[in-house]
Amino acid sequence: MDSFIRICLVRILVLCMLAFTPAAAFAGPAEDANAALARWSAAYTSNDPEAIVGNYWPDAILLGTVSPVISIGADAIRTYFSAVKGSGNKNEIGETHTIVLDDNAVVLTGFYLFTRTVNGQPVPGPSRFTMLATRRDGVWRIAHHHSSPQVQAK
Repeated sequence: MDSFIRICLVRILVLCMLAFTPAAAFAGPAEDANAALARWSAAYTSNDPEAIVGNYWPDAILLGTVSPVISIGADAIRTYFSAVKGSGNKNEIGETHTIVLDDNAVVLTGFYLFTRTVNGQPVPGPSRFTMLATRRDGVWRIAHHHSSPQVQAK
């Protein structure tokens, strides 16, 4: 009887551990890539260029919303986002769509709203994006990011 009680207690303990395990442990590529997008948005809103750059792979490519050039690599991406430091700018993710290419690559596309501060006033900048999020050694980051102003309906 004593071993029966031990087995029951072990089963209960295992079930409790599973019940309280974070959901992220069971997330798939779509959820992981969308979490990477959310981290990028939060980093942008924090106005910390280093935090933003940390969301990209060192060899990532960025076609920035307001850039006339292609930014390739961490240094170029850091330069692009350097103006964000202490700016009060914000980013809010809107409609998104997710395309899982495989367990290590996901395309994210949709709309987001940049709110930039110009002369102390908030200026909305509705924009659209496409990102390729990839997983390397269990970590999800942005490999490619294209952003452009959102075209308004006629």
